[in-house]
Amino acid sequence: MDRKKKTLNQIIEQGILPLYFHPDADVSMQILKALYNAGIRVVEYTNRGETAVDDFLQLRKFVGKELPELQLGIGTIRNKIEATEFINVGADFIVSPGVVEAIAELAEKNDILWVPGCLTATEIILADDLGAQLVKLYPGSLLGPAYLTAMKEIFPHLLFMPTGGIETSEENLSSWFESGASAVGLGSKLISKNFVERKDYIGIESLTKQTLKIVQEIKSR
Repeated sequence: MDRKKKTLNQIIEQGILPLYFHPDADVSMQILKALYNAGIRVVEYTNRGETAVDDFLQLRKFVGKELPELQLGIGTIRNKIEATEFINVGADFIVSPGVVEAIAELAEKNDILWVPGCLTATEIILADDLGAQLVKLYPGSLLGPAYLTAMKEIFPHLLFMPTGGIETSEENLSSWFESGASAVGLGSKLISKNFVERKDYIGIESLTKQTLKIVQEIKSR
C-alpha cells in the first residue's frame, strides 16, 4: 500500500483527526502522547507562529523515539514554500486552508496525502481536478451538516472531513456522520484551552478515548 493510501485509510478508520498548536514544544509532546495513549494514530500539528518548523522537528524526533505508529502531519499550509519546509522535516501529510495547485503537485511528487480546505462547490471541483481524495470542509460549524449532505449528492466519490467548531457530543458527531462525513477534524473542542492551561493530559486522553468510542459506535450503525 502506498504512503498516501495508508494515511487516508488511517484517518477514515480513526474517524477523527485531532489538530492543535502550542508554542511550547514540551507541552506539544505531552499532548501528542496523551492522544497516542488514547488510541490516536494520525495527528495534524498546526503551522502557527515563527517557531512552528522547529517545534515540528522536535515533535518528529519525539514520535520517532516514543510513538512509533503515529503519523504526524502539518496543517495551515498556505503555499509551496511552507509545504517544502515541512516536507523536509518529515511531515507525513499536508492539510491546507484552501486549494493550492503548487501544494497539490508537491505532495503528489513526495507521495504524501494532501487535504485541501474547501467552502464552495467551485473549490471542491478544483480540489477534485487536482487529485484530492479527502476534502476538508471548512469552517464546518458555519456550513452545517445539511450543506455536507448537498455536497455529497454532487460529489459522491469524494471523502469529506468537516473541520472547525465540531463538537465531541454524540448528537453533533452523529449529525455529521449521518450527513456523509468520512471523518471530522477536532481542534479546541477536543484539546481544550482549559485542559492545556491546567496541563491536564489525562483529561485530554480520557475525552479522546470517549470521542473515539462514540465515533466507532456511530460508524458501526
